[in-house]
Amino acid sequence: MNHFKGIHHVTAITSSAEKNYEFFTYVLGMRLVKKTVNQDDIQTYHLFFADDTGSPGTDMTFFDFPGIPKGVHGTNEISKTSFRVPSDVALDYWVKRFDRLNVTHTGIKEQFGKKTLSFVDFDDQQYQLISDENNKGVASGVPWQNGPIPLEYAITGLGPIFVRIANFDYFKEMMEKVLLFKEIAQEESFHLFEVGEGGNGSQVVVEYNAVLPQARQGFGTVHHAAFRVEDRSVLEEWDQQMQSFGFQTSGFVDRYFFGSLYSRVAPQILFEFATDGPGFMGDEPYETLGEKLSLPPFFESKRDQIERLVRPINTVRSTIKFKKE
Repeated sequence: MNHFKGIHHVTAITSSAEKNYEFFTYVLGMRLVKKTVNQDDIQTYHLFFADDTGSPGTDMTFFDFPGIPKGVHGTNEISKTSFRVPSDVALDYWVKRFDRLNVTHTGIKEQFGKKTLSFVDFDDQQYQLISDENNKGVASGVPWQNGPIPLEYAITGLGPIFVRIANFDYFKEMMEKVLLFKEIAQEESFHLFEVGEGGNGSQVVVEYNAVLPQARQGFGTVHHAAFRVEDRSVLEEWDQQMQSFGFQTSGFVDRYFFGSLYSRVAPQILFEFATDGPGFMGDEPYETLGEKLSLPPFFESKRDQIERLVRPINTVRSTIKFKKE
């Protein structure tokens, strides 16, 4: 089997695409590289925030399902998403930035030998920044060059994803035997798994917790997390791998920007396997990524209908000169 190349993306649910755009653009300084719709629910926006060019392993994406209730954090959920920053000093910058912008955070802590800074957004979506200082393994991306964050402090990509699970023994066996991760460290109820080249871009932190009530999905929670594979042929290998262990899969799904395969690996834990390409640069120029409503070719015939269903959101940034502060 070809091991995963790392984390591909994390997809979460927001109560407001507009607020979500403002938070990721103006607070976190991540670049909106694609404004499209949920291909399974075309009245729902799907926003992709990533590095400067939308590299695989750098994007956090959001659905805004109309009328969905607020989610409840608990056990059996993908509980937190990490973003990589270049150094420990960068975390000091972010503490000051979060204080100035009234973003709730925990202060700088350390886990598995890495400095981290946990914070939440307006939906109580759970995040952390993690320092890449002394990190080895999967390379990160390139920060948004024209964004508001000084480049030496800016977010470059995704770090470890967190899973909180009630049946840890099962989940560990699934991670190691089926998905080919290795457990490399433990701190109290937290277990660190990694795959492939390892490092911050290729790790999953699994928290054993059988005390909290069952999580309930809604806005403020993660919908699914995805892992990187090279191409469709490797994706088909993973389809066979999952089915050989008795897991149901979606089969190949063409998402246009990448190819996908989905499988629910535990209660409420949906994992996706996604190809590195074709990527986000095919239908928009670099200068104006994410500024128009981008639709895959198989939806272009429905553009008029879709544009009536989704409200306009102004995401033009190419005319804005951001002051780095």
